[in-house]
Amino acid sequence: MSKKQIMFNVEVRERTGTGGAREARNNGFVPGVLYGGDEKPVPINLRLAEVLKAIETGQFLSSTATLVHKGEKQLVIPQAIQMHPISDRPVHVDLFRVKADQKIKVEVTVHFVGEAVSPGLKKGGTLNVVRHAVELLVPAGSIPEYLEADVSALEVGDNVKISDIKLPSDAEPTITDRDFTIATIAGRASVAETDEETDAAEAEAEGADAEDEAEGGED
Repeated sequence: MSKKQIMFNVEVRERTGTGGAREARNNGFVPGVLYGGDEKPVPINLRLAEVLKAIETGQFLSSTATLVHKGEKQLVIPQAIQMHPISDRPVHVDLFRVKADQKIKVEVTVHFVGEAVSPGLKKGGTLNVVRHAVELLVPAGSIPEYLEADVSALEVGDNVKISDIKLPSDAEPTITDRDFTIATIAGRASVAETDEETDAAEAEAEGADAEDEAEGGED
């Protein structure tokens, strides 16, 4: 479940500020800043095509990447990306230096398997996903591509908790004070009860409004 390594060929951006960033974009680059560790921040230019390819993976902010500059390599993790409001193109990227054995916090997507054979789902239940991703404390060099939640044996009313998911040996959830829920199998009855409660609350509210209007008319 290890992620495929993303690689960026970068250049140090000599001209900083708005003018330098605009010039970089006009030349097919995405301006960015490399910071973290014991070194000073460095303005850089990333190739637009490589950034777009990384974004298309859908895991840009939860994957490490390798920067390559004049033959030297640096492991980083993207911290933020700004997109143009109209073109939806990346306009700026922040990258943070890390070491392969350095533990970092990162959100990892949860994939669900066994839905086709789940007895609870076969009976008409619904998979209610509480957490689509889980924040882990994990070495930067071994971030899993995803976490797998198996619902194949779950009945209506059952749930998947974090303790049911097999984590890498060197990873742990950042929430440690409880065995939190990832997903539940909800039955039709529970959905119907929720709808009935909502209808009752709306009817009560409408009745209260009608009484207020009647009292106002008497004045």
